[in-house]
Amino acid sequence: MSLSLGILVAAVAGNFNRDFDVTWGDGRAKILNNGGLLTLSLDKASGSGFQSKNEYLFGKIDMQIKLVAGNSAGTVTAYYLSSQGATHDEIDFEFLGNLSGDPYILHTNVFSQGKGNREQQFYLWFDPTADFHTYSILWNPQRIIFSVDGTPIREFKNLESRGVSFPKNQPMRIYSSLWNADDWATRGGLVKTDWSHAPFTASYRNFNANACVVSSGSNSCSTARTATSANNNNNNKAWLSQELDSTSLERMRWVQKKYMIYNYCADAKRFPQGLPTECTI
Repeated sequence: MSLSLGILVAAVAGNFNRDFDVTWGDGRAKILNNGGLLTLSLDKASGSGFQSKNEYLFGKIDMQIKLVAGNSAGTVTAYYLSSQGATHDEIDFEFLGNLSGDPYILHTNVFSQGKGNREQQFYLWFDPTADFHTYSILWNPQRIIFSVDGTPIREFKNLESRGVSFPKNQPMRIYSSLWNADDWATRGGLVKTDWSHAPFTASYRNFNANACVVSSGSNSCSTARTATSANNNNNNKAWLSQELDSTSLERMRWVQKKYMIYNYCADAKRFPQGLPTECTI
């Protein structure tokens, strides 16, 4: 098998001009500060979005985001990894806007082979509009870990041996968009977007990716260890086998106990035939 994957070495900060393409919004997405800052905006006519130039198959992806301030009810800021097609894989952060003074809801989901329905939702323990905070996805062959400012909030393990599909074959791009979803985003759609507050703006900086970059259409990361070994930076190896240690597990349980507001694995009414397999292992 030929070596068809490279490693994007992310000891250096990403640059939005170099690493991303603005994909929609008719000028509402702006890359500023020589590529160091990207802003998305939403008004009544349109939202906006961007995507990574590279496709990745496993990696640790970090992005600092400052969310829409004030009355953001009805808006959604989505930041996620996704492949394409009907059987796509996806790893989601979605930030559901709020009325002033109410907390944002952080919505997470994992799709594999086109199947999602694995939602967990959290309140954040800080104001995500006052400053930038780091939202991270660690995706390796064994697990997916969602983290906020280095604190893990969710883990989705590879349980293929038990019949649970896991995203591992389809390379994914990074996407982000700011859009109007007032039919469902805030209190189930009861609270609509107040356009007198438009334009709504979210800001991004300090993108970082230690990841397998698919460079010739390969859908396998089996050579990643070889590719990584060619790089002498040990930090670029760690994520491929990283797991939660006892301290990280304790922190994740603390977040879930204190701030989780929805867990599909606890929603028996939604699954009358029985909870999904990964919930009962």
